[in-house]
Amino acid sequence: MECISVFDMLKIGVGPSSSHTLGPWRAAERWISELKEQDMFESVLNVKVYLYGSLSLTGKGHATDIAVVMGLLGSDPETVPTESIGRTIESLKTNKVLNLGATKEIPFDFTEDIIFKKEFLPFHSNGIQFEAVLSSGNTSIETYYSIGGGFVVKEELIHSKENKEVFKTFPYPIKTGDELLQYCKEKNTSISKIVLENERSLKTNSEINIELERIWNTMLECMYLGCHTEGTLPGGLNVRRRAFEIHEKLKGELPYSNPQEWLQTIRKTEVKFRQILKWVSCFALSVNEVNAALGRVVTAPTNGSAGVIPAVLMYYMVIENHEADFEHVKKFLLVAGEIGSIFKKGATISAAMGGCQAEIGVSSAMAAGALTELLGGTPEQVLVAAEIAMEHHLGLTCDPIGGLVQVPCIERNSMGAIKAINAAELALDTNPKETKVPLDKVVNTMWETAKDMNSKYKETSEGGLAVGVFLSDC
Repeated sequence: MECISVFDMLKIGVGPSSSHTLGPWRAAERWISELKEQDMFESVLNVKVYLYGSLSLTGKGHATDIAVVMGLLGSDPETVPTESIGRTIESLKTNKVLNLGATKEIPFDFTEDIIFKKEFLPFHSNGIQFEAVLSSGNTSIETYYSIGGGFVVKEELIHSKENKEVFKTFPYPIKTGDELLQYCKEKNTSISKIVLENERSLKTNSEINIELERIWNTMLECMYLGCHTEGTLPGGLNVRRRAFEIHEKLKGELPYSNPQEWLQTIRKTEVKFRQILKWVSCFALSVNEVNAALGRVVTAPTNGSAGVIPAVLMYYMVIENHEADFEHVKKFLLVAGEIGSIFKKGATISAAMGGCQAEIGVSSAMAAGALTELLGGTPEQVLVAAEIAMEHHLGLTCDPIGGLVQVPCIERNSMGAIKAINAAELALDTNPKETKVPLDKVVNTMWETAKDMNSKYKETSEGGLAVGVFLSDC
């Protein structure tokens, strides 16, 4: 059984898409590493990149071409100054020289050496192929798939034991919700504690805390940046940033100068019901506006759905519990990550495979379950909350206008966050024994729905709003 860590589900990266930006970026890094391992790197004369299926159909809107180049350049999406990306790409386009792996300069034409091919490769909708011509006259070709949430698999390893052994064995291996609940019953403990024990098999307590703090701080900084940046998003749709204006109307006059002070300031703000909705929406919008502008976000479980979890976590810290500290954040992220992994194992977190139910639906389920534990819910109620949230996202299509992760993607994060909060409240008032639809059934139903969904509604920009709204109208 594959064991997926919380840190696999919650990754720090650059927007706008985990499967179309972060995944191809990581695939390029991985390819360079393998060229070096095979002693071929120094003999590379030139390279070409082929993008297939969904990566081709929405690749330019999702900045897939930019991400691939950044990966080939050896830049790390977790640390690269995001404001430098545009300058780097423009320089490459002008000079037509690629510093491969940051050590070897080769000729590279941005418009000619990245080839968009609409056909789909057999394993997954997001196929990417790297081709290197070597000084020996031979050509090396490798194929990878970006399978959602920044996860990448190599074609030749898909059915081999080697690829499966990447995942280590946890003391409490979990594939389904029922298995998770069984461990909770046996140990008479919460979901977050079971997940923490699994993580301790991979990292020390200190390492876990450091990584979770880094994830939370990235989320907080992302919200802060989104709430303090005005203007129009790049890409041609001319979508105006809204988080800035909403935030200006809500924040009051208390002073602050950094994200941590900002959080404390918001906690002191008197909030009424209608303002709660606005604050949650503001938090979600802020993240995905940063994401749409190639900013740094946390995949939760994807970039396109990155705003739901931080928005709901902020809701808890600002509205529900002003005394909440890192321990609450830690529990929330541990539970959210585990719920996300159940969906990944039993269905998909890739919109190219399952539509937006696989992104916003899963993120809403993750947030709903995590919030329920913080609000005192039992493990059974946690899974009820996750089920309710997903149940009301079933069938949600992925139809980005212009191939950009903007319309309807940004607003959907706001809706997913609100649904998560509502699902948690419903779950807390529910007797789990009376639940008609267990989580594992909704996971299976989501996957069956994904398989039945027409491909034009799966991140191809060939159906739904993507064709119902013309760019000339925007």
